[in-house]
Amino acid sequence: MALAARHRDGSPLGETFAHLAETGHHVEARLPAPADLDAVLLALPHGQAASIAPDLAQAGPLVIDLGADFRLADPADYREFYALDHPAPELLPGGPGRPASGAGPALPAAVYGLPELHRRAIAGARIVASPGCYPTTAILALAPLARAGLIGDLVVDAKSGVSGAGREPKLETHFPEANESVGAYGLGGHRHLPEIRGELAALGVSPDALAGFVFAPHLVPMTRGLLATCYVRPTRHVTQAELDALYADAYGAEPFVQVAPAPPSTKTVTGSNMCRVHVRLDARSGRIVAIAVTDNLVKGAAGQAVQSLNIAFGLPETAGLEQLPLYP
Repeated sequence: MALAARHRDGSPLGETFAHLAETGHHVEARLPAPADLDAVLLALPHGQAASIAPDLAQAGPLVIDLGADFRLADPADYREFYALDHPAPELLPGGPGRPASGAGPALPAAVYGLPELHRRAIAGARIVASPGCYPTTAILALAPLARAGLIGDLVVDAKSGVSGAGREPKLETHFPEANESVGAYGLGGHRHLPEIRGELAALGVSPDALAGFVFAPHLVPMTRGLLATCYVRPTRHVTQAELDALYADAYGAEPFVQVAPAPPSTKTVTGSNMCRVHVRLDARSGRIVAIAVTDNLVKGAAGQAVQSLNIAFGLPETAGLEQLPLYP
């Protein structure tokens, strides 16, 4: 195993992450030769993985990108939401892939790495686009409704802990700014909007429903955790018993999704790769309320990448991910 970073060449890992000091690992400036690697997990700023992941994957190792560079199927979305002209649009999910050439073998398009929806495709992937934390949570809350054709109108109100903004200092995540305050941001143009929209479209949600889709993310003063409350106006009459059956069928055999009998809180999944979902029919308004919670740093990031890694290499899907949530 090797740890490579843009900075801190040769420094002990514990200087950056004190809780990992006892591992004895050091940070390197460059990755080893791709031929010596089985897999590469990239966690780079937007736009950087897109230029190096194809060459890495063609050289042999599986590439799992924890960034956004291969999550969206439409290159136009990268221009709109990331100000990026994607350098490898043929490798975006659903694309034709890259044919064999003198530079290397054929390379299939990337696979969106949400195991609960794309397990079979991940097993044969060369590039896996690990989903964002907001999309993971919202999509798992909504997937059974989307498959059943029940989403006629949709609002996703989501709240994330401050760790979702990364470690770089920013005014809005500075303690005296974020503490004892909750605020919405990215209204109408958050970068995770096209990611959620694209997966819901693939699950059968109509263009009309998605045209009116509202995504409202919020920053809350906690370190980690993500909650998505999704308000759905159904396309037809539905009962609570039908909703319960949909979610039981969808997630009854999933190792990392639990259907909760009551609305879950973020604390019930902290430190784990678990997603807990709850669905409720609001009889007064006729709307469906679907709620999901995850730890944005585990199921919403590193844990889910490991889950995909396990699937791709034929390992038990739960390997390394069986820790229980931390409580209190």
